[in-house]
Amino acid sequence: MSKEVKIGNVKIGNGNPVAVQSMANVKTSKIGEVADMINELAAAGCDIMRVSVKDEEDARAIPEIRKRISVPLVADIHFNYKYALAALDGGAEKIRINPGNIGGEDKVGEIARALKSNGAAVRVGSNSGSVEKELLARYGKSEISLAESALNNVRILEKYGVDRIVVSAKASSVPLTVRTYRYLKQKTDYPLHVGVTEAGTYDMGIVKSSIGIGALLIDGIGDTLRVSLTAHPKEEVIAAKRILRSVGLDRNFVEVVSCPTCGRTEYDSISLARKVEEMTAGITRPLRIAVMGCVVNGPGEAADCDLGIAGGGGVCAFFRKGVVYKKVPFAEAEKEFLKEIGKLVDTNGRE
Repeated sequence: MSKEVKIGNVKIGNGNPVAVQSMANVKTSKIGEVADMINELAAAGCDIMRVSVKDEEDARAIPEIRKRISVPLVADIHFNYKYALAALDGGAEKIRINPGNIGGEDKVGEIARALKSNGAAVRVGSNSGSVEKELLARYGKSEISLAESALNNVRILEKYGVDRIVVSAKASSVPLTVRTYRYLKQKTDYPLHVGVTEAGTYDMGIVKSSIGIGALLIDGIGDTLRVSLTAHPKEEVIAAKRILRSVGLDRNFVEVVSCPTCGRTEYDSISLARKVEEMTAGITRPLRIAVMGCVVNGPGEAADCDLGIAGGGGVCAFFRKGVVYKKVPFAEAEKEFLKEIGKLVDTNGRE
Protein backbone atom coordinates (compact mmCIF):
# COMPACT_ATOMS: atom_id res chain seq x y z
CA MET A 1 0.00 0.00 0.00
CA SER A 2 1.26 3.46 -0.84
CA LYS A 3 2.09 6.17 1.67
CA GLU A 4 -0.54 8.72 2.55
CA VAL A 5 -0.01 12.25 1.27
CA LYS A 6 -2.33 15.10 2.22
CA ILE A 7 -3.19 17.72 -0.40
CA GLY A 8 -5.23 20.36 1.35
CA ASN A 9 -8.29 18.56 2.68
CA VAL A 10 -7.82 15.56 0.36
CA LYS A 11 -5.82 12.50 1.40
CA ILE A 12 -4.43 10.18 -1.27
CA GLY A 13 -2.65 6.86 -0.90
CA ASN A 14 -2.90 4.43 2.03
CA GLY A 15 -6.26 3.09 0.86
CA ASN A 16 -8.00 6.47 0.56
CA PRO A 17 -10.46 6.89 -2.34
CA VAL A 18 -8.84 7.56 -5.71
CA ALA A 19 -8.96 11.34 -6.22
CA VAL A 20 -10.05 12.87 -9.54
CA GLN A 21 -7.98 15.72 -10.95
CA SER A 22 -8.25 18.08 -13.90
CA MET A 23 -6.54 21.24 -15.09
CA ALA A 24 -7.90 24.66 -16.01
CA ASN A 25 -7.36 25.58 -19.66
CA VAL A 26 -7.72 29.32 -19.09
CA LYS A 27 -4.71 31.54 -18.33
CA THR A 28 -4.35 31.60 -14.56
CA SER A 29 -4.14 35.39 -14.36
CA LYS A 30 -7.80 35.51 -15.48
CA ILE A 31 -8.84 34.98 -11.88
CA GLY A 32 -12.61 35.10 -12.23
CA GLU A 33 -12.75 32.72 -15.21
CA VAL A 34 -10.38 30.26 -13.59
CA ALA A 35 -12.20 30.26 -10.25
CA ASP A 36 -15.56 29.77 -11.98
CA MET A 37 -14.17 26.86 -13.98
CA ILE A 38 -12.69 25.23 -10.90
CA ASN A 39 -15.99 25.51 -9.01
CA GLU A 40 -17.87 24.07 -12.01
CA LEU A 41 -15.53 21.09 -12.14
CA ALA A 42 -15.70 20.60 -8.38
CA ALA A 43 -19.49 20.39 -8.64
CA ALA A 44 -19.04 17.71 -11.33
CA GLY A 45 -16.86 15.59 -9.03
CA CYS A 46 -13.32 16.95 -9.35
CA ASP A 47 -11.35 16.57 -6.10
CA ILE A 48 -8.14 18.46 -6.96
CA MET A 49 -7.53 21.19 -9.55
CA ARG A 50 -4.32 22.24 -11.25
CA VAL A 51 -3.44 25.55 -12.90
CA SER A 52 -0.42 26.56 -14.94
CA VAL A 53 1.94 29.24 -13.63
CA LYS A 54 3.92 30.53 -16.59
CA ASP A 55 4.64 34.12 -15.52
CA GLU A 56 4.48 36.58 -12.62
CA GLU A 57 0.84 37.48 -13.35
CA ASP A 58 -0.16 33.85 -12.94
CA ALA A 59 1.83 33.55 -9.72
CA ARG A 60 0.19 36.66 -8.26
CA ALA A 61 -3.26 35.25 -9.07
CA ILE A 62 -2.87 32.16 -6.87
CA PRO A 63 -3.91 33.77 -3.52
CA GLU A 64 -7.13 35.23 -4.92
CA ILE A 65 -8.07 32.01 -6.75
CA ARG A 66 -7.39 30.10 -3.54
CA LYS A 67 -9.93 32.29 -1.71
CA ARG A 68 -12.67 31.61 -4.25
CA ILE A 69 -12.52 27.80 -4.42
CA SER A 70 -13.04 24.89 -2.04
CA VAL A 71 -10.90 22.14 -3.61
CA PRO A 72 -7.10 21.87 -3.26
CA LEU A 73 -5.10 23.89 -5.77
CA VAL A 74 -2.03 22.59 -7.59
CA ALA A 75 0.37 24.98 -9.32
CA ASP A 76 2.12 23.62 -12.41
CA ILE A 77 5.56 25.19 -12.79
CA HIS A 78 8.41 24.81 -15.25
CA PHE A 79 11.76 26.59 -15.63
CA ASN A 80 11.44 29.31 -12.94
CA TYR A 81 11.74 28.28 -9.30
CA LYS A 82 10.50 31.71 -8.12
CA TYR A 83 7.04 30.92 -9.44
CA ALA A 84 6.98 27.79 -7.30
CA LEU A 85 7.91 29.82 -4.22
CA ALA A 86 5.25 32.41 -5.01
CA ALA A 87 2.58 29.76 -5.58
CA LEU A 88 3.39 28.10 -2.27
CA ASP A 89 3.34 31.42 -0.45
CA GLY A 90 0.02 32.15 -2.15
CA GLY A 91 -1.67 29.08 -0.69
CA ALA A 92 -1.21 26.34 -3.30
CA GLU A 93 -1.48 23.01 -1.51
CA LYS A 94 0.67 21.24 -4.07
CA ILE A 95 3.05 22.07 -6.87
CA ARG A 96 3.99 20.08 -9.94
CA ILE A 97 7.62 20.49 -10.99
CA ASN A 98 10.37 18.79 -12.92
CA PRO A 99 13.48 19.26 -10.74
CA GLY A 100 15.64 18.91 -13.84
CA ASN A 101 14.34 22.11 -15.47
CA ILE A 102 13.79 24.30 -12.43
CA GLY A 103 17.21 26.00 -12.44
CA GLY A 104 19.78 23.82 -10.65
CA GLU A 105 19.96 22.00 -7.34
CA ASP A 106 20.31 25.19 -5.29
CA LYS A 107 16.90 26.27 -6.61
CA VAL A 108 15.45 22.82 -5.88
CA GLY A 109 16.77 23.28 -2.34
CA GLU A 110 14.87 26.55 -1.96
CA ILE A 111 11.67 24.92 -3.20
CA ALA A 112 12.24 22.05 -0.79
CA ARG A 113 12.51 24.42 2.15
CA ALA A 114 9.26 26.13 1.11
CA LEU A 115 7.49 22.79 0.73
CA LYS A 116 8.52 21.68 4.19
CA SER A 117 7.65 25.05 5.73
CA ASN A 118 4.19 25.22 4.13
CA GLY A 119 3.33 21.53 4.51
CA ALA A 120 2.54 21.36 0.80
CA ALA A 121 2.90 18.33 -1.46
CA VAL A 122 4.79 18.03 -4.73
CA ARG A 123 4.23 15.92 -7.83
CA VAL A 124 7.27 14.93 -9.82
CA GLY A 125 7.74 12.48 -12.62
CA SER A 126 8.41 12.11 -16.27
CA ASN A 127 6.74 11.66 -19.61
CA SER A 128 7.86 9.90 -22.72
CA GLY A 129 9.16 13.12 -24.26
CA SER A 130 11.40 14.17 -21.38
CA VAL A 131 13.46 11.12 -20.50
CA GLU A 132 17.16 11.78 -19.91
CA LYS A 133 19.46 10.90 -22.82
CA GLU A 134 21.60 8.54 -20.75
CA LEU A 135 18.53 6.51 -19.75
CA LEU A 136 17.34 6.34 -23.35
CA ALA A 137 20.81 5.21 -24.45
CA ARG A 138 20.84 2.46 -21.84
CA TYR A 139 17.22 1.22 -21.88
CA GLY A 140 15.66 2.74 -25.02
CA LYS A 141 12.15 4.16 -24.89
CA SER A 142 10.77 1.70 -22.36
CA GLU A 143 9.05 1.39 -19.03
CA ILE A 144 12.45 1.22 -17.34
CA SER A 145 13.78 4.48 -18.77
CA LEU A 146 10.48 6.28 -18.16
CA ALA A 147 10.09 5.03 -14.59
CA GLU A 148 13.73 5.52 -13.63
CA SER A 149 13.56 9.09 -14.94
CA ALA A 150 10.67 9.73 -12.54
CA LEU A 151 12.53 8.06 -9.67
CA ASN A 152 15.60 10.21 -10.35
CA ASN A 153 13.44 13.26 -9.74
CA VAL A 154 12.14 11.71 -6.53
CA ARG A 155 15.71 11.18 -5.28
CA ILE A 156 16.59 14.82 -5.87
CA LEU A 157 13.76 15.95 -3.61
CA GLU A 158 14.46 13.29 -1.00
CA LYS A 159 18.01 14.62 -0.81
CA TYR A 160 16.53 17.83 0.59
CA GLY A 161 14.22 16.07 3.05
CA VAL A 162 10.99 16.30 1.06
CA ASP A 163 8.67 13.34 1.59
CA ARG A 164 5.19 14.59 0.62
CA ILE A 165 5.75 13.33 -2.90
CA VAL A 166 3.38 12.09 -5.61
CA VAL A 167 4.89 10.36 -8.63
CA SER A 168 3.75 10.18 -12.25
CA ALA A 169 5.24 8.67 -15.41
CA LYS A 170 2.98 9.05 -18.41
CA ALA A 171 3.18 8.19 -22.08
CA SER A 172 0.76 8.64 -24.97
CA SER A 173 1.14 4.91 -25.63
CA VAL A 174 -1.32 2.92 -23.51
CA PRO A 175 0.82 -0.26 -23.28
CA LEU A 176 3.92 1.74 -22.31
CA THR A 177 1.97 3.70 -19.70
CA VAL A 178 0.60 0.54 -18.11
CA ARG A 179 3.99 -1.20 -18.07
CA THR A 180 5.64 1.88 -16.57
CA TYR A 181 3.22 2.21 -13.67
CA ARG A 182 3.44 -1.51 -12.94
CA TYR A 183 7.22 -1.08 -12.77
CA LEU A 184 6.89 1.98 -10.51
CA LYS A 185 4.55 0.14 -8.16
CA GLN A 186 7.36 -2.33 -7.49
CA LYS A 187 9.94 0.41 -6.95
CA THR A 188 8.26 3.04 -4.78
CA ASP A 189 5.56 3.40 -2.17
CA TYR A 190 4.81 7.04 -2.89
CA PRO A 191 1.27 7.67 -4.18
CA LEU A 192 0.98 7.39 -7.96
CA HIS A 193 -0.81 9.91 -10.17
CA VAL A 194 -1.97 7.89 -13.18
CA GLY A 195 -3.11 8.84 -16.65
CA VAL A 196 -2.36 8.54 -20.34
CA THR A 197 -0.78 11.79 -21.49
CA GLU A 198 -1.76 13.48 -24.74
CA ALA A 199 -4.49 10.88 -25.14
CA GLY A 200 -6.16 12.88 -27.90
CA THR A 201 -9.55 14.37 -28.72
CA TYR A 202 -12.75 13.43 -26.92
CA ASP A 203 -13.59 10.04 -28.47
CA MET A 204 -10.12 8.54 -28.82
CA GLY A 205 -8.92 10.14 -25.62
CA ILE A 206 -11.65 8.48 -23.62
CA VAL A 207 -10.91 5.09 -25.19
CA LYS A 208 -7.17 5.30 -24.50
CA SER A 209 -7.66 6.67 -20.98
CA SER A 210 -10.30 4.10 -20.08
CA ILE A 211 -8.10 1.21 -21.17
CA GLY A 212 -4.90 2.52 -19.59
CA ILE A 213 -6.27 3.94 -16.34
CA GLY A 214 -8.82 1.17 -15.99
CA ALA A 215 -6.21 -1.57 -16.34
CA LEU A 216 -4.08 0.05 -13.64
CA LEU A 217 -6.95 0.64 -11.23
CA ILE A 218 -8.09 -2.97 -11.56
CA ASP A 219 -4.53 -3.96 -10.59
CA GLY A 220 -4.78 -1.72 -7.52
CA ILE A 221 -2.39 0.85 -9.01
CA GLY A 222 -3.25 4.55 -8.81
CA ASP A 223 -4.08 6.93 -5.98
CA THR A 224 -5.16 9.92 -8.05
CA LEU A 225 -5.88 10.29 -11.76
CA ARG A 226 -6.43 12.67 -14.60
CA VAL A 227 -8.13 11.84 -17.88
CA SER A 228 -6.32 14.00 -20.45
CA LEU A 229 -8.64 15.14 -23.24
CA THR A 230 -8.47 17.77 -25.94
CA ALA A 231 -11.85 18.99 -24.75
CA HIS A 232 -13.43 21.06 -22.02
CA PRO A 233 -11.95 20.04 -18.65
CA LYS A 234 -15.40 19.11 -17.34
CA GLU A 235 -15.42 16.24 -19.83
CA GLU A 236 -12.25 14.95 -18.17
CA VAL A 237 -14.00 14.84 -14.81
CA ILE A 238 -17.09 13.10 -16.18
CA ALA A 239 -14.91 10.50 -17.91
CA ALA A 240 -12.84 9.98 -14.76
CA LYS A 241 -15.94 9.37 -12.65
CA ARG A 242 -17.21 6.87 -15.19
CA ILE A 243 -13.92 5.00 -15.16
CA LEU A 244 -13.98 4.79 -11.35
CA ARG A 245 -17.54 3.51 -11.49
CA SER A 246 -16.75 0.96 -14.18
CA VAL A 247 -13.95 -0.60 -12.12
CA GLY A 248 -16.02 -0.63 -8.93
CA LEU A 249 -14.21 2.13 -7.04
CA ASP A 250 -17.24 4.45 -6.93
CA ARG A 251 -20.55 2.82 -6.08
CA ASN A 252 -22.55 5.91 -5.12
CA PHE A 253 -24.44 6.31 -8.38
CA VAL A 254 -27.29 4.84 -10.38
CA GLU A 255 -25.99 2.28 -12.86
CA VAL A 256 -28.17 2.03 -15.94
CA VAL A 257 -27.91 -1.48 -17.36
CA SER A 258 -29.05 -1.67 -20.98
CA CYS A 259 -28.72 -4.17 -23.81
CA PRO A 260 -27.37 -3.30 -27.28
CA THR A 261 -30.76 -4.15 -28.90
CA CYS A 262 -31.35 -6.49 -31.81
CA GLY A 263 -34.08 -7.55 -34.23
CA ARG A 264 -36.22 -8.80 -31.32
CA THR A 265 -36.58 -5.29 -29.89
CA GLU A 266 -40.11 -3.98 -30.47
CA TYR A 267 -40.05 -0.66 -28.58
CA ASP A 268 -37.64 2.30 -28.42
CA SER A 269 -35.44 1.07 -25.59
CA ILE A 270 -32.47 3.13 -26.84
CA SER A 271 -34.30 6.41 -26.30
CA LEU A 272 -35.65 5.27 -22.94
CA ALA A 273 -32.19 4.22 -21.71
CA ARG A 274 -30.86 7.69 -22.50
CA LYS A 275 -33.73 9.36 -20.65
CA VAL A 276 -33.26 7.13 -17.62
CA GLU A 277 -29.55 7.94 -17.55
CA GLU A 278 -30.29 11.67 -17.72
CA MET A 279 -32.97 11.44 -15.03
CA THR A 280 -30.74 9.59 -12.58
CA ALA A 281 -27.45 11.37 -13.27
CA GLY A 282 -27.54 13.41 -10.05
CA ILE A 283 -28.48 10.58 -7.70
CA THR A 284 -25.61 9.60 -5.42
CA ARG A 285 -26.59 6.24 -4.02
CA PRO A 286 -26.00 2.71 -5.31
CA LEU A 287 -28.90 1.56 -7.47
CA ARG A 288 -29.17 -0.50 -10.66
CA ILE A 289 -31.90 0.18 -13.21
CA ALA A 290 -32.24 -2.02 -16.31
CA VAL A 291 -33.61 -1.00 -19.70
CA MET A 292 -33.72 -4.20 -21.75
CA GLY A 293 -34.94 -4.63 -25.29
CA CYS A 294 -36.81 -7.90 -24.88
CA VAL A 295 -37.65 -10.67 -22.44
CA VAL A 296 -34.75 -12.82 -23.67
CA ASN A 297 -32.26 -10.61 -21.83
CA GLY A 298 -34.77 -8.97 -19.51
CA PRO A 299 -35.60 -10.13 -15.98
CA GLY A 300 -33.16 -13.03 -16.16
CA GLU A 301 -29.99 -11.17 -17.09
CA ALA A 302 -30.97 -8.17 -14.97
CA ALA A 303 -32.19 -10.16 -11.99
CA ASP A 304 -30.03 -8.20 -9.57
CA CYS A 305 -31.43 -4.82 -10.63
CA ASP A 306 -33.58 -2.72 -8.31
CA LEU A 307 -35.90 -1.86 -11.17
CA GLY A 308 -36.11 -2.93 -14.79
CA ILE A 309 -38.13 -2.92 -17.99
CA ALA A 310 -38.28 -5.30 -20.96
CA GLY A 311 -40.62 -5.32 -23.96
CA GLY A 312 -42.40 -7.81 -26.17
CA GLY A 313 -45.82 -8.66 -27.61
CA GLY A 314 -47.06 -5.09 -27.40
CA VAL A 315 -46.35 -4.62 -23.70
CA CYS A 316 -43.41 -3.78 -21.44
CA ALA A 317 -42.89 -5.78 -18.29
CA PHE A 318 -41.63 -3.96 -15.18
CA PHE A 319 -39.62 -6.03 -12.74
CA ARG A 320 -37.79 -5.78 -9.43
CA LYS A 321 -34.92 -8.15 -8.67
CA GLY A 322 -36.01 -10.30 -11.62
CA VAL A 323 -39.66 -10.57 -10.59
CA VAL A 324 -42.25 -9.07 -12.95
CA TYR A 325 -44.81 -6.99 -11.06
CA LYS A 326 -46.49 -4.92 -13.77
CA LYS A 327 -47.19 -4.89 -17.54
CA VAL A 328 -47.84 -1.71 -19.51
CA PRO A 329 -48.71 -1.17 -23.23
CA PHE A 330 -45.86 0.19 -25.37
CA ALA A 331 -47.57 3.56 -25.78
CA GLU A 332 -47.57 4.17 -22.03
CA ALA A 333 -44.37 2.35 -21.07
CA GLU A 334 -41.91 5.25 -21.08
CA LYS A 335 -44.10 7.58 -19.03
CA GLU A 336 -44.99 4.88 -16.51
CA PHE A 337 -41.43 3.61 -16.14
CA LEU A 338 -40.11 7.09 -15.42
CA LYS A 339 -42.81 7.37 -12.76
CA GLU A 340 -41.60 4.13 -11.21
CA ILE A 341 -38.08 5.53 -11.03
CA GLY A 342 -39.50 8.62 -9.33
CA LYS A 343 -41.08 6.39 -6.71
CA LEU A 344 -37.79 4.59 -6.15
CA VAL A 345 -35.71 7.69 -5.56
CA ASP A 346 -36.28 11.41 -5.17
CA THR A 347 -33.94 14.14 -6.42
CA ASN A 348 -31.83 13.92 -3.26
CA GLY A 349 -31.11 10.26 -3.83
CA ARG A 350 -33.27 8.95 -0.97
CA GLU A 351 -35.69 6.08 -1.24
